[in-house]
Amino acid sequence: MKNYKLAVVGATGVVGRTVLKVLEEKKLPISEYVLFASSRSCGKKINFMGKEYIVQELTEHSFDEGFDFAIFSAGGDTSKKYSPIAASKGCIVVDNSSAFRMDKDVPLIVPEVNPEEIKNNHGIIANPNCSTIQAVVALKPLDDKYKIKRIVYSTYQAVSGAGSKGIEDLENGITQFSASKNVMSFVEGNVPNTDYLVKFPYPIFNNCLPHIDVFLDNGYTKEEEKMINETRKILKRPDLKITATTVRVPVFNSHSESINVEFENDFDLDDLKNTLKEGCNIIVQDDINNTIYPLSSFANGHDEVFVGRIRRDYSVDYGVNLWVVADNIRKGAASNAVQIVEKLIYS
Repeated sequence: MKNYKLAVVGATGVVGRTVLKVLEEKKLPISEYVLFASSRSCGKKINFMGKEYIVQELTEHSFDEGFDFAIFSAGGDTSKKYSPIAASKGCIVVDNSSAFRMDKDVPLIVPEVNPEEIKNNHGIIANPNCSTIQAVVALKPLDDKYKIKRIVYSTYQAVSGAGSKGIEDLENGITQFSASKNVMSFVEGNVPNTDYLVKFPYPIFNNCLPHIDVFLDNGYTKEEEKMINETRKILKRPDLKITATTVRVPVFNSHSESINVEFENDFDLDDLKNTLKEGCNIIVQDDINNTIYPLSSFANGHDEVFVGRIRRDYSVDYGVNLWVVADNIRKGAASNAVQIVEKLIYS
């Protein structure tokens, strides 16, 4: 088998470092890696695959030397500028940003859901939004069997989804709370100091912020629109009725989602649970008698999607409620991207 050459763009960020960790675990037949980042991170040293790598600055000529694959985790502006350059040199780009997700000529891939679309790439493959990925892994086998009529998403998203600055805001909020030694000041909203905020408009500690990404003219946030549009594209259901409310919560890692689904067809609840259990990379944790259900702390460090609190929605004819949890940095970004490269290699 051919030995491949792979670039990791944004190697020093939260997702980029997790990409490196997943690549170490996967042990793909890649003989050469090159790590890229912005000029700010150029020259940093990273231990990877038992070697010390020096991070190189990403430029318009970075891909002249020839790469088979590149995983981009450096933001939309970087992807828009450099992904087409890489693709023009014969490199297949797996992009973690939102830059190309809704481009009709770019496949939007979750390997457990639509791997057949990978072959339709023209040099760029889009990695979906983290909250969308875990949702569609759980929804795909149910859509195949019962045909989904409508989805209502309510998400509870960890601060790691906002990158290192989101994590910093929560850490600093905890520090402020510890330093104040006055619980009631936080209960009453008298937070001693908010000058530490670097990401969110309000303290994330002790708050749930119904505001992820920018607000749009229709009152939704861009994150909510992403979930709606990406789900339709991945499931190949352009007219599927979907609504969403996305919320940032004071949890460090792993997103949780309440997903309400209405089907076209009736279902037996035990049969539905078995359908989920048989789904690819789904772990059902649904034993309320023993208080077993998915938690963020359980999902951390895993690539599977955890599903529980599975119960009928009696307000409609054929409805069900699901509680879906996954590690947003791994399955929601890094691992999904590496899985795509794995499919490209072995397909």
